[in-house]
Amino acid sequence: MTSADTTEVLTPAGRPDDIKAVPVRHPGRWIAAAIVLLIAVALGRSVATNPRFQWDVVGHYFLSHEVVHGLLVTLELTAIAMVVGIVLGTLLAVMRLSPNPLVSGASWLYIWFFRGTPVLVQLLFWQFVGALYPKISLGVPFGPSIVDASANSLITPFMAAILGLGLNEAAYMAEIVRAGIISVDEGQHDAASALGMTRLQTMRRIVLPQAMRVIIPPTGNETISMLKTSALVSVIAYAELLYSVQLIYSQNYKTIPLLIVASIWYLIVTTVLSIGQYYLERRYGRGSSSRGPRDTPLQRLRRQLFSFRHAEVSVPEARPHA
Repeated sequence: MTSADTTEVLTPAGRPDDIKAVPVRHPGRWIAAAIVLLIAVALGRSVATNPRFQWDVVGHYFLSHEVVHGLLVTLELTAIAMVVGIVLGTLLAVMRLSPNPLVSGASWLYIWFFRGTPVLVQLLFWQFVGALYPKISLGVPFGPSIVDASANSLITPFMAAILGLGLNEAAYMAEIVRAGIISVDEGQHDAASALGMTRLQTMRRIVLPQAMRVIIPPTGNETISMLKTSALVSVIAYAELLYSVQLIYSQNYKTIPLLIVASIWYLIVTTVLSIGQYYLERRYGRGSSSRGPRDTPLQRLRRQLFSFRHAEVSVPEARPHA
Protein backbone atom coordinates (compact mmCIF):
# COMPACT_ATOMS: atom_id res chain seq x y z
CA MET A 1 0.00 0.00 0.00
CA THR A 2 1.40 3.37 -1.03
CA SER A 3 1.69 6.46 1.08
CA ALA A 4 -1.18 8.06 -0.81
CA ASP A 5 -3.42 5.08 -0.09
CA THR A 6 -2.60 5.31 3.62
CA THR A 7 -3.51 8.98 3.67
CA GLU A 8 -6.80 8.29 1.97
CA VAL A 9 -7.79 5.56 4.43
CA LEU A 10 -6.89 7.50 7.64
CA THR A 11 -8.45 10.74 6.56
CA PRO A 12 -12.12 10.85 7.70
CA ALA A 13 -14.82 11.86 5.27
CA GLY A 14 -16.00 14.53 7.69
CA ARG A 15 -15.62 15.74 11.25
CA PRO A 16 -17.17 13.22 13.68
CA ASP A 17 -19.97 14.25 16.01
CA ASP A 18 -19.21 15.24 19.58
CA ILE A 19 -19.27 12.37 22.03
CA LYS A 20 -22.01 12.67 24.61
CA ALA A 21 -20.56 11.48 27.93
CA VAL A 22 -23.30 9.92 30.06
CA PRO A 23 -22.57 9.88 33.80
CA VAL A 24 -22.31 6.50 35.47
CA ARG A 25 -25.56 5.46 37.12
CA HIS A 26 -25.51 4.89 40.87
CA PRO A 27 -28.80 3.26 41.85
CA GLY A 28 -27.50 2.45 45.31
CA ARG A 29 -27.09 6.15 46.07
CA TRP A 30 -30.67 6.88 45.08
CA ILE A 31 -31.95 4.01 47.22
CA ALA A 32 -29.91 5.20 50.22
CA ALA A 33 -31.13 8.78 49.68
CA ALA A 34 -34.74 7.58 49.53
CA ILE A 35 -34.34 5.65 52.79
CA VAL A 36 -32.75 8.64 54.55
CA LEU A 37 -35.48 10.95 53.23
CA LEU A 38 -38.19 8.55 54.39
CA ILE A 39 -36.71 8.36 57.89
CA ALA A 40 -36.35 12.16 58.04
CA VAL A 41 -39.95 12.71 56.98
CA ALA A 42 -41.21 10.17 59.52
CA LEU A 43 -39.14 11.75 62.30
CA GLY A 44 -40.22 15.26 61.35
CA ARG A 45 -43.89 14.22 61.26
CA SER A 46 -43.57 12.58 64.69
CA VAL A 47 -41.99 15.68 66.22
CA ALA A 48 -44.49 18.05 64.60
CA THR A 49 -47.61 16.09 65.55
CA ASN A 50 -46.67 14.97 69.07
CA PRO A 51 -48.71 17.20 71.41
CA ARG A 52 -46.30 16.57 74.29
CA PHE A 53 -43.73 18.84 72.66
CA GLN A 54 -46.15 21.75 73.26
CA TRP A 55 -45.00 23.86 70.32
CA ASP A 56 -47.41 26.62 71.33
CA VAL A 57 -45.47 27.02 74.58
CA VAL A 58 -42.20 27.02 72.60
CA GLY A 59 -43.51 29.82 70.39
CA HIS A 60 -44.77 31.78 73.38
CA TYR A 61 -41.44 31.82 75.22
CA PHE A 62 -39.08 31.85 72.22
CA LEU A 63 -38.80 35.66 72.14
CA SER A 64 -39.70 36.34 75.73
CA HIS A 65 -37.72 38.97 77.62
CA GLU A 66 -36.11 36.46 80.00
CA VAL A 67 -34.96 34.15 77.22
CA VAL A 68 -33.60 36.97 75.02
CA HIS A 69 -31.77 38.47 78.00
CA GLY A 70 -30.24 35.06 78.77
CA LEU A 71 -29.20 34.71 75.14
CA LEU A 72 -27.45 38.10 75.18
CA VAL A 73 -25.65 37.15 78.39
CA THR A 74 -24.52 33.89 76.77
CA LEU A 75 -23.16 35.78 73.76
CA GLU A 76 -21.42 38.24 76.08
CA LEU A 77 -19.79 35.45 78.08
CA THR A 78 -18.71 33.66 74.91
CA ALA A 79 -17.16 36.77 73.36
CA ILE A 80 -15.29 37.94 76.48
CA ALA A 81 -14.07 34.44 77.40
CA MET A 82 -12.78 33.85 73.87
CA VAL A 83 -10.95 37.20 73.83
CA VAL A 84 -9.33 36.34 77.16
CA GLY A 85 -8.50 32.84 75.91
CA ILE A 86 -7.01 33.98 72.60
CA VAL A 87 -4.89 36.80 74.05
CA LEU A 88 -3.64 34.81 77.03
CA GLY A 89 -3.28 31.64 74.94
CA THR A 90 -1.10 33.43 72.38
CA LEU A 91 1.12 34.74 75.17
CA LEU A 92 1.36 31.26 76.70
CA ALA A 93 2.23 29.73 73.32
CA VAL A 94 5.07 32.21 72.80
CA MET A 95 6.27 31.53 76.34
CA ARG A 96 6.12 27.77 75.72
CA LEU A 97 8.43 28.15 72.71
CA SER A 98 10.84 30.40 74.60
CA PRO A 99 14.42 29.12 75.01
CA ASN A 100 14.29 30.27 78.63
CA PRO A 101 13.47 27.11 80.66
CA LEU A 102 11.83 29.08 83.47
CA VAL A 103 9.45 30.89 81.10
CA SER A 104 8.72 27.74 79.14
CA GLY A 105 8.19 25.73 82.32
CA ALA A 106 5.74 28.28 83.75
CA SER A 107 3.68 28.11 80.55
CA TRP A 108 3.72 24.31 80.58
CA LEU A 109 2.61 24.26 84.24
CA TYR A 110 -0.33 26.58 83.51
CA ILE A 111 -1.47 24.49 80.55
CA TRP A 112 -1.07 21.27 82.53
CA PHE A 113 -3.19 22.52 85.41
CA PHE A 114 -6.06 24.13 83.51
CA ARG A 115 -6.34 21.33 80.95
CA GLY A 116 -6.17 18.71 83.67
CA THR A 117 -9.09 19.96 85.77
CA PRO A 118 -12.73 20.16 84.62
CA VAL A 119 -14.05 23.59 83.76
CA LEU A 120 -17.05 22.99 86.04
CA VAL A 121 -14.70 22.52 89.00
CA GLN A 122 -12.85 25.71 88.05
CA LEU A 123 -16.11 27.67 87.92
CA LEU A 124 -17.06 26.47 91.40
CA PHE A 125 -13.56 27.25 92.65
CA TRP A 126 -13.75 30.86 91.47
CA GLN A 127 -17.23 31.21 92.92
CA PHE A 128 -15.99 30.19 96.39
CA VAL A 129 -12.46 31.60 96.21
CA GLY A 130 -13.39 33.96 99.04
CA ALA A 131 -13.23 31.01 101.43
CA LEU A 132 -9.50 30.72 100.70
CA TYR A 133 -8.63 34.40 100.24
CA PRO A 134 -11.18 36.65 101.99
CA LYS A 135 -9.18 39.72 100.98
CA ILE A 136 -7.40 40.24 97.65
CA SER A 137 -4.47 42.64 97.65
CA LEU A 138 -2.50 44.17 94.80
CA GLY A 139 0.92 45.65 95.38
CA VAL A 140 4.63 44.96 95.47
CA PRO A 141 5.43 41.25 96.04
CA PHE A 142 6.61 40.74 99.65
CA GLY A 143 6.03 44.46 100.16
CA PRO A 144 3.24 46.90 100.88
CA SER A 145 -0.13 46.46 99.21
CA ILE A 146 -1.61 49.24 97.10
CA VAL A 147 -5.19 48.05 96.68
CA ASP A 148 -7.19 45.87 99.07
CA ALA A 149 -10.64 44.52 98.28
CA SER A 150 -12.99 41.91 99.61
CA ALA A 151 -12.99 38.77 97.47
CA ASN A 152 -16.77 38.40 97.75
CA SER A 153 -17.34 41.88 96.35
CA LEU A 154 -14.62 41.60 93.71
CA ILE A 155 -15.37 38.07 92.42
CA THR A 156 -18.99 38.47 91.38
CA PRO A 157 -20.79 35.62 89.57
CA PHE A 158 -20.04 37.37 86.27
CA MET A 159 -16.34 37.68 87.12
CA ALA A 160 -16.24 34.07 88.32
CA ALA A 161 -17.77 32.97 85.01
CA ILE A 162 -15.23 34.96 82.97
CA LEU A 163 -12.30 33.69 85.02
CA GLY A 164 -13.47 30.09 84.88
CA LEU A 165 -14.20 30.07 81.15
CA GLY A 166 -11.44 32.41 79.96
CA LEU A 167 -8.53 30.95 81.90
CA ASN A 168 -9.54 27.41 80.95
CA GLU A 169 -9.86 28.39 77.28
CA ALA A 170 -6.41 29.99 77.34
CA ALA A 171 -4.82 26.61 78.04
CA TYR A 172 -6.40 25.09 74.92
CA MET A 173 -5.74 28.14 72.75
CA ALA A 174 -2.09 28.04 73.80
CA GLU A 175 -1.70 24.60 72.24
CA ILE A 176 -3.63 25.65 69.12
CA VAL A 177 -1.44 28.73 68.61
CA ARG A 178 1.71 26.74 69.34
CA ALA A 179 0.73 24.20 66.67
CA GLY A 180 0.21 27.03 64.20
CA ILE A 181 3.57 28.62 65.03
CA ILE A 182 5.59 25.42 64.64
CA SER A 183 3.83 24.73 61.32
CA VAL A 184 5.69 27.69 59.79
CA ASP A 185 8.94 26.66 58.13
CA GLU A 186 12.14 27.36 60.09
CA GLY A 187 13.52 29.15 57.04
CA GLN A 188 11.12 32.00 57.75
CA HIS A 189 12.77 32.56 61.13
CA ASP A 190 16.23 32.44 59.57
CA ALA A 191 15.27 34.92 56.87
CA ALA A 192 13.80 37.30 59.45
CA SER A 193 16.97 37.05 61.57
CA ALA A 194 19.09 37.77 58.49
CA LEU A 195 17.07 40.96 57.98
CA GLY A 196 17.82 42.03 61.56
CA MET A 197 14.33 41.51 62.95
CA THR A 198 13.93 40.74 66.64
CA ARG A 199 12.16 37.62 67.88
CA LEU A 200 9.03 39.62 68.71
CA GLN A 201 9.00 41.32 65.30
CA THR A 202 9.46 37.98 63.57
CA MET A 203 6.59 36.50 65.50
CA ARG A 204 4.26 39.45 64.88
CA ARG A 205 5.06 40.20 61.23
CA ILE A 206 6.20 36.89 59.75
CA VAL A 207 5.15 33.84 61.75
CA LEU A 208 1.67 34.62 63.11
CA PRO A 209 0.19 35.82 59.77
CA GLN A 210 1.25 32.53 58.17
CA ALA A 211 0.18 30.47 61.16
CA MET A 212 -3.37 31.85 60.97
CA ARG A 213 -4.18 29.29 58.28
CA VAL A 214 -3.65 26.55 60.86
CA ILE A 215 -5.00 28.48 63.86
CA ILE A 216 -8.36 29.63 62.45
CA PRO A 217 -10.19 26.25 62.03
CA PRO A 218 -9.67 24.96 65.60
CA THR A 219 -10.28 28.46 67.00
CA GLY A 220 -13.67 28.48 65.29
CA ASN A 221 -14.42 25.11 66.83
CA GLU A 222 -13.37 26.40 70.24
CA THR A 223 -15.70 29.39 69.87
CA ILE A 224 -18.64 27.12 69.12
CA SER A 225 -17.65 24.90 72.01
CA MET A 226 -17.39 27.92 74.30
CA LEU A 227 -20.94 28.95 73.39
CA LYS A 228 -22.20 25.61 74.69
CA THR A 229 -19.77 25.42 77.61
CA SER A 230 -21.10 28.75 78.88
CA ALA A 231 -24.22 26.82 79.96
CA LEU A 232 -22.14 25.47 82.86
CA VAL A 233 -22.22 28.86 84.58
CA SER A 234 -25.80 28.03 85.54
CA VAL A 235 -24.30 26.12 88.50
CA ILE A 236 -23.14 29.43 89.99
CA ALA A 237 -26.61 30.97 89.48
CA TYR A 238 -25.61 33.34 86.71
CA ALA A 239 -28.58 34.06 84.43
CA GLU A 240 -27.34 32.97 81.00
CA LEU A 241 -29.63 31.21 78.50
CA LEU A 242 -29.94 27.84 80.22
CA TYR A 243 -30.38 29.30 83.71
CA SER A 244 -33.01 31.71 82.36
CA VAL A 245 -35.17 28.88 81.01
CA GLN A 246 -34.58 26.93 84.23
CA LEU A 247 -36.02 29.83 86.21
CA ILE A 248 -39.09 29.85 83.97
CA TYR A 249 -39.85 26.13 84.03
CA SER A 250 -39.28 26.00 87.79
CA GLN A 251 -42.41 28.16 88.02
CA ASN A 252 -44.67 26.79 85.26
CA TYR A 253 -43.30 23.21 85.07
CA LYS A 254 -43.06 23.38 81.25
CA THR A 255 -39.64 21.73 81.29
CA ILE A 256 -39.47 20.12 77.84
CA PRO A 257 -40.79 23.10 75.81
CA LEU A 258 -38.41 25.52 77.49
CA LEU A 259 -35.43 23.20 76.99
CA ILE A 260 -36.44 23.09 73.32
CA VAL A 261 -36.40 26.91 73.27
CA ALA A 262 -32.84 26.94 74.62
CA SER A 263 -31.75 24.23 72.18
CA ILE A 264 -33.16 26.11 69.18
CA TRP A 265 -31.33 29.27 70.16
CA TYR A 266 -28.07 27.36 70.63
CA LEU A 267 -28.53 25.81 67.17
CA ILE A 268 -29.22 29.20 65.57
CA VAL A 269 -26.15 30.86 67.06
CA THR A 270 -23.97 27.84 66.32
CA THR A 271 -25.08 27.91 62.69
CA VAL A 272 -24.22 31.61 62.38
CA LEU A 273 -20.79 31.00 63.94
CA SER A 274 -20.18 28.05 61.61
CA ILE A 275 -20.94 30.18 58.55
CA GLY A 276 -18.60 32.90 59.79
CA GLN A 277 -15.90 30.31 60.45
CA TYR A 278 -16.29 28.93 56.92
CA TYR A 279 -15.76 32.29 55.23
CA LEU A 280 -12.89 33.18 57.57
CA GLU A 281 -11.15 29.91 56.71
CA ARG A 282 -11.80 30.59 53.02
CA ARG A 283 -10.18 34.01 53.31
CA TYR A 284 -7.05 32.83 55.10
CA GLY A 285 -6.85 29.76 52.85
CA ARG A 286 -6.30 31.84 49.72
CA GLY A 287 -3.09 30.91 47.98
CA SER A 288 -2.69 27.64 49.90
CA SER A 289 -3.99 25.56 47.00
CA SER A 290 -3.34 25.74 43.28
CA ARG A 291 -7.03 25.10 42.69
CA GLY A 292 -7.98 28.48 44.13
CA PRO A 293 -10.36 29.28 47.00
CA ARG A 294 -12.97 26.75 48.03
CA ASP A 295 -16.46 27.08 46.65
CA THR A 296 -19.07 28.72 48.83
CA PRO A 297 -22.07 26.59 49.89
CA LEU A 298 -24.23 28.29 47.24
CA GLN A 299 -21.64 27.61 44.53
CA ARG A 300 -21.41 23.96 45.61
CA LEU A 301 -25.18 23.60 45.55
CA ARG A 302 -25.41 25.18 42.10
CA ARG A 303 -22.70 22.87 40.75
CA GLN A 304 -24.39 19.78 42.18
CA LEU A 305 -27.80 20.75 40.80
CA PHE A 306 -26.48 21.25 37.28
CA SER A 307 -24.08 18.28 37.31
CA PHE A 308 -26.87 15.97 36.13
CA ARG A 309 -26.65 17.42 32.64
CA HIS A 310 -24.84 15.32 30.09
CA ALA A 311 -21.37 16.54 29.36
CA GLU A 312 -20.31 16.94 25.76
CA VAL A 313 -16.74 16.06 24.87
CA SER A 314 -15.30 17.50 21.68
CA VAL A 315 -13.08 15.20 19.61
CA PRO A 316 -10.35 16.90 17.53
CA GLU A 317 -10.16 16.18 13.86
CA ALA A 318 -7.89 13.34 12.83
CA ARG A 319 -4.76 14.46 11.02
CA PRO A 320 -3.46 12.54 8.04
CA HIS A 321 -0.07 10.87 8.38
CA ALA A 322 2.70 12.23 6.28
